[in-house]
Amino acid sequence: MKLAIVGGGSTYTPELIDGFARMRDVLPLDEIALVDPDESRLALVGGMARRMLSRAGHPASVLTTTDLVAGVADADAVLVQLRVGGQEARHSDETWPHEVHCIGQETTGPGGLAKALRTVPIVLRIADAVRAHAKPDAWIVDFTNPVGIVTRALLSEGHRAVGLCNVAIGFQRRFAGMFGVDPARVSLGHVGLNHLTWERSVRVDGIDRLPGMLTDGLAALAGEVHLAPELLTGLGVVPSYYLRYYYAHDEVLAEQRAEPSRAEAVRAIENELLALYADPTVDEKPEALERRGGAFYSEAAVELLAAMRDADAPARVVNLRNDGTLPFLPDDHVVEVPATFRDGRFVADPVAPLDDDIRGLIAAVAGYERLALDAAVHGGRDRVLRAMRAHPLVLQHDRAEKLTDLLLAANGRFLPWAS
Repeated sequence: MKLAIVGGGSTYTPELIDGFARMRDVLPLDEIALVDPDESRLALVGGMARRMLSRAGHPASVLTTTDLVAGVADADAVLVQLRVGGQEARHSDETWPHEVHCIGQETTGPGGLAKALRTVPIVLRIADAVRAHAKPDAWIVDFTNPVGIVTRALLSEGHRAVGLCNVAIGFQRRFAGMFGVDPARVSLGHVGLNHLTWERSVRVDGIDRLPGMLTDGLAALAGEVHLAPELLTGLGVVPSYYLRYYYAHDEVLAEQRAEPSRAEAVRAIENELLALYADPTVDEKPEALERRGGAFYSEAAVELLAAMRDADAPARVVNLRNDGTLPFLPDDHVVEVPATFRDGRFVADPVAPLDDDIRGLIAAVAGYERLALDAAVHGGRDRVLRAMRAHPLVLQHDRAEKLTDLLLAANGRFLPWAS
């Protein structure tokens, strides 16, 4: 099996390689192609990948290339993990919204819109190359944020694609640790949109343990997601960490203004990692990679790719077409729920009706996402403004006008139509 990783020069990539090495019996790989326009990063990460595989006795070869076509040629699957503009653009996403009293975040709110505008056109061009040069039945697995919007862009153009995020697997692994059981025994009632999700059940061996967690383990659970215990009690579910941007917006904004941006911290970690990758004696995943973020990233990728080859694999949480899963959303919207892979496609598990407050927030953000994708594909200040105004964290017209101008000023070099 050939796997291509577009954005293979990312400092995340050794996390993936570590998973491939540890789980070789689940996912047999013959070739891993790392594709990236940054030759210097590619050389460092590629060398690290080869040493890690050699140490593990893994037979896969590693191809490093700046040529997208060569990288995806005859691939069985293509992982896409891009950050258009790098940490500099991320720092921008995390800071300019503060000027209009909005949180700065690279996937949520105004910063997330900026990232979508930069990213969607690039990913669609990559997908065209995959369609033309990878194997006819090759899948694109999108890790690139904002995953929901990017995945919908791919599906709207008819690509064989699925989106993947590490939030659900992170919850599953942490809950398994709380109960002292193997993660395979834990399944989640995970529902929502990417980075807008709630855990409605936590089943261990088929028994829902969430009610007890919301009483006996409430303080620890609230601390895990950095939200008030009474909020979790009132909701009766566990919101993902990303719901802090909605449920505790002003608190988060104050924290952001008082601290360096996450991009600045990540930039320092990346420099440390690249220095380690350059050391020919380093052949194991560095501890510093855990501080980079993306916990259980490799496990999520391996489990998903393996599930696509195993008819009896359990459901995995993915981003896929709604197709009636959430009946209040259009069928072609993208939702994040457990799904099983059968007959060559992902099929969502049934979802029980949602409470009004959760359903309302999902519907509002979904409306924004549709407008954001329209702006990313077609361009134009008016489209950007309309998407900005639709976001629940913005809404006010004057605020949206100011944020739109800030977005375009910060991202003009990435948006040909804006110049």
